[in-house]
Amino acid sequence: MTKGRLEAFSDGVIAVIITIMVLELKVPPGSEPAALLPLTPSFFGYALSFVFVGIYWNNHHHLLQTAESVNGRILWANLHLLFWMSLIPFVTSWMGNNNFAPWPVALYGADLLLAGFAYWLLARALIVHHGRESRVASAIGQDLKGLASLLLYTIAIPLAFLNSRWSCGIYIIVALMWLIPDPRIEKTFSRNPS
Repeated sequence: MTKGRLEAFSDGVIAVIITIMVLELKVPPGSEPAALLPLTPSFFGYALSFVFVGIYWNNHHHLLQTAESVNGRILWANLHLLFWMSLIPFVTSWMGNNNFAPWPVALYGADLLLAGFAYWLLARALIVHHGRESRVASAIGQDLKGLASLLLYTIAIPLAFLNSRWSCGIYIIVALMWLIPDPRIEKTFSRNPS
C-alpha cells in the first residue's frame, strides 16, 4: 500500500487543526490596543500549540519520508496520532480561556503526552513493517528525545496542580527541544538516498 494517501489525509487534518485553533481567538470589542490585553493568555496558548502542531507536522513528514509503504497497522497508528492532535484546539482554548488554571494545564499536558505516545507507536509500527535494518529504524534510532519528551510531560501533568506556570515552562522546554533540528533522518538519507 502506498503512503501518499496517508500523507495527504494527515496534512489535511493538520491544516484543519490549525484553522480551528486560530478561529478560537475571538476578536475583542474595542479598537484600542488595550482591548487585546485580555487575549494574551489565549494568544500564548495558541502560539505554543501552533509550535507543537508544526513540530508534529514536520516530524511526521520526515518520518514518512523514510517509509516505502504502509499497512493497516500504520494507518490505524496514524489515526491514533491524529485523534490526539485533533483535541489540541479544545485543550488550548480551555487553557487560554481559564488563564492557565491547573486542570486545563494538566489536561493540555495529558493531550500532549498522548499525542507523543501515539507518535512513538506510529514510529514503532513503521519499524515493525519495514524491519530493524530499514531506513526507518536507522532514522529513528533510540529516540531519546522522544522518550525524554514523554517523561517531561508526565512530570508536568501533576505539577500543574502545584504550579501551572512551571508546567507551562516544561511544555516550552519540550517545544524548544524539538525546534532544534533533529538531523537523524537527514543523516540517514545522506548515507542511503534510495
